[in-house]
Amino acid sequence: MRFLTAGESHGPELTAIIEGVPSQLPLTVEDINEHLARRQKGYGRGRRMQIEKDQVRITSGVRHGKTTGAPITLHVENKDWTHWTKIMGAEPLTEEEEQDMKRKITRPRPGHADLNGAIKYRHRDMRNVLERSSARETTVRVAVGAVAQVILKQFNIDICGHVLEIGDVVSNQKDLDSVQELKEISEASEVRCIDPEASERMKQAIDDAKQNGDSIGGIVEVVANNVPIGLGSFVHYDRKLDGKIAQGVLSINAFKGVEIGLGFEAARLKGSQVHDEIAHDEERGFFRKSNRLGGFEGGMTNGMPVVVHGAMKPIPTLYKPLQSVDIDTKEAFSASIERSDSCAVPAAAVVCEAAVAWELADAFLDKFGSDTMDDIKKHYDAYMKEAREF
Repeated sequence: MRFLTAGESHGPELTAIIEGVPSQLPLTVEDINEHLARRQKGYGRGRRMQIEKDQVRITSGVRHGKTTGAPITLHVENKDWTHWTKIMGAEPLTEEEEQDMKRKITRPRPGHADLNGAIKYRHRDMRNVLERSSARETTVRVAVGAVAQVILKQFNIDICGHVLEIGDVVSNQKDLDSVQELKEISEASEVRCIDPEASERMKQAIDDAKQNGDSIGGIVEVVANNVPIGLGSFVHYDRKLDGKIAQGVLSINAFKGVEIGLGFEAARLKGSQVHDEIAHDEERGFFRKSNRLGGFEGGMTNGMPVVVHGAMKPIPTLYKPLQSVDIDTKEAFSASIERSDSCAVPAAAVVCEAAVAWELADAFLDKFGSDTMDDIKKHYDAYMKEAREF
């Protein structure tokens, strides 16, 4: 599978085209809107989420509730577009209109793509950069990930993103019986954290940052259960699934780190404390006694839960702005403020979940793929039987 997104933060809409989804997959707008709503929630979100009520339109690739095998086109309207039609319109401006344009941006914000993008594409108005580099693009990334989750659910693969840390507040992890339980508990928290005491301290940390005109980041975790052995490859470097997941996570706005399983902690431990011993029984076949490697060995899934951590930096738009330099006058100034969240980590957990779901679904179809869901299920069932009997 592959997908492409298009659209700007204050343009008329965001669009995604997905290619390679098999036919006969049950898919409705409700399957996608559920996840779009989850992305909009979270303690610390800004006023933009009070304006937008994200809902998807499917305009191709689905007929009467089932995919056709053709490319799927998803659209999400930007309701804030009504206030930006002249500024973000596609039609050329008259000379008088261009002179009256008061929202030309020449002052880059530290931590954003503004200056780098302006130099790369030679934009004297950096709105051309910030509109596309905005995290608003993750709306359709979540929509695409929702389609991937529908595929995974057909094979009992459950996935959930939740928050481990916000600032210096760390969740006290506890073992849960299922990903479904993890999802139910984390979704009940305003910061998408399963530890109630840590949740309250996270909210206070967000409040403190906001009061100080600052922002705050954190770490999210994505867990996927019932992932079959052998997704990915040890043969080619670019087909290693943990590597593809890492790229997908780091492509999310503001994500600066990714770990699989123990991640960096593994570098500080002995081999006997890192590697997962192998066991076997007739019902399960081969399995691991622990899951320190996060469900991966040799670039392939090993049948244990996939566990991925993503680190999100604080949002760079600050209400006590940092210093920068105007690209026209070359004069120093305090960076401009675009409407922003003080913390987007709870929402980022949903985006990270979508990114991991996409890579898992893509690898799944690489392994078992065909043109129809019925054929894929036959391939999957035959493989799983052989794996248990190996």
